[in-house]
Amino acid sequence: MSDNKVSPLKSFLAGGFGGVCLVAAGHPLDTIKVRLQTMPKPAPNQAPLYKGTFDCAKQTIMKEGFFGLYKGMAAPIVGVTPMYAVCFFGFSVGKKMQQTHPTEHLNLLQIFNAGMLAGVFTTAIMAPGERIKCLLQIQAAGGEKKYNGPIDCAKKLYREGGIRHVYKGTAATLLRDIPGSGMYFMAYEWFQQLLTPEGKSRSDLSPLRILFCGGMAGVLNWMVAMPQDVLKSRLQTAPTGTYSGVRDVFRHLIKEEGVRALYKGFTPVMIRAFPANAACFLGYEMTMKFLNWIAPSL
Repeated sequence: MSDNKVSPLKSFLAGGFGGVCLVAAGHPLDTIKVRLQTMPKPAPNQAPLYKGTFDCAKQTIMKEGFFGLYKGMAAPIVGVTPMYAVCFFGFSVGKKMQQTHPTEHLNLLQIFNAGMLAGVFTTAIMAPGERIKCLLQIQAAGGEKKYNGPIDCAKKLYREGGIRHVYKGTAATLLRDIPGSGMYFMAYEWFQQLLTPEGKSRSDLSPLRILFCGGMAGVLNWMVAMPQDVLKSRLQTAPTGTYSGVRDVFRHLIKEEGVRALYKGFTPVMIRAFPANAACFLGYEMTMKFLNWIAPSL
């Protein structure tokens, strides 16, 4: 990041604000991604529900209005602030564990390891938040309204199957987020190194360069995490008893739809990944600069 000295508390606060920036910038395309990933397989000689990314966006806006693209956003907004706070906190802890002195510079492999730890940290919040978000996103597309919002969804899930039902898909979330988060932070560090002029510090990078670094980190993260995300979405939105676990989802998906199904929703993910994560890292870096200004010794 911008400075070798690690402050988990500052990272916690700055990460939370970065997460809010990410959701605000990227949620419409996340809605499209989930609907493409979970649309039913068409019958023989029947057209699919959506022809692609732009058709899904068009149908959503025509049927539900522009704000239909923001369905389910309350859950990630509520969950994303602590989630990204915990993510960046976990990343800071991972860096601190590997440093022998407070200002030691870590290599890219060490940054990747710290990022993987961040993925473990976030799963406790991410798994139920993602389950609720996905269910709210697909119910609007299906026409049947079972849940009145994220809190109602959480209550009904708990009544149906207890806390395990709320956390359905945790293993799939870990499979996605451990390697994905490692790549996320490593890519950001690498692009920062490439774009930092000789003799300058990374804290001197312009907002435009920070946006580029963050955007590319998001793209590379999703290139690693996309297949696991498809499996997670299928598992979390399927009726109880459909699949025995993430491996069962994988077997059914490959058998019925082929390998290409693992990349359903790839286009909206990639369109969303750059601006959403650019906004996230810019929010993070600006908040860190503010915190370093008001509390340099924290």
